[in-house]
Amino acid sequence: MQPIRKTFLLDPIFPFDLVFKGIRYSENELPDHLHDLFELVYIHEGKGLFFIDNALYEKGPGDFFLIPGNTVHRAFPSAAEPIVSSAIFFAPSFVQTDSLGDGYEPLRCFEIARKKKQYKIDLSEPVRLKFEAAINAMISEHKAKELGYRHVQRLQLQQLLIELSRHPFTKETSSPITGIGPQWIRNALLDIDRDPVGCGGLSDMSDKACISSAHFSRVFKQLTGMNVTDYVNTKRIVLAKELLLSSDDNIETIALACGFQGMRHFYQTFKGVTGLTPRSYRIQGK
Repeated sequence: MQPIRKTFLLDPIFPFDLVFKGIRYSENELPDHLHDLFELVYIHEGKGLFFIDNALYEKGPGDFFLIPGNTVHRAFPSAAEPIVSSAIFFAPSFVQTDSLGDGYEPLRCFEIARKKKQYKIDLSEPVRLKFEAAINAMISEHKAKELGYRHVQRLQLQQLLIELSRHPFTKETSSPITGIGPQWIRNALLDIDRDPVGCGGLSDMSDKACISSAHFSRVFKQLTGMNVTDYVNTKRIVLAKELLLSSDDNIETIALACGFQGMRHFYQTFKGVTGLTPRSYRIQGK
């Protein structure tokens, strides 16, 4: 039986999800499955088995698992002691950062886990408590939804990834740091962030990278969870939101400045991302 592909309906500008202390019953678990998102799993209570990439691992309180994107896995909770676990899902682009020259790469721990085929990480008591505190902080921010709560959630995730990068599991390998995907895709993501209007479309980006459009599109989707057009349009909407609140330009002028050639397309895309029309967004924000 072929593994099924699990899909996520996440906010395009915030490809992150947290399942907090979910109770895992065997009758509700998916069969062998995979997904584009990267996953961190922490076990709070219960017992069971975890099938990841053709290997079985025991699960118990305090256990921690790394699951890289597109890795086949499946949970087998104990009937007598169901698993209570928290799972963090995110697209690689969510933790993309410019290099600061200190050698840190957010997804290095996942790369090493895949290379070693070892997805269970033993945490010391101090680190385990840090992980629990970070997960609790993420869910508290999600519930309160105060100003900047998404930034806090991303910062907490980055802190977890830094802790993992310092773990002996990660340090004991001499493999080179490859970063989040190939360099050409990282360059493309940076180009989009810097200039979502002038960055061009799939054809322009793939030509610049000297990569076929099909291959570029496939890798881009794996790393961001979105196709190129939707990702660029979402970044343009972020720019449009800023202009709607910071300028008195009319909506058509803003749409053109953000790379949208038709008002209908602009309105549809804006409402799809924000849930509001541009006019409603401006009224609510001022």
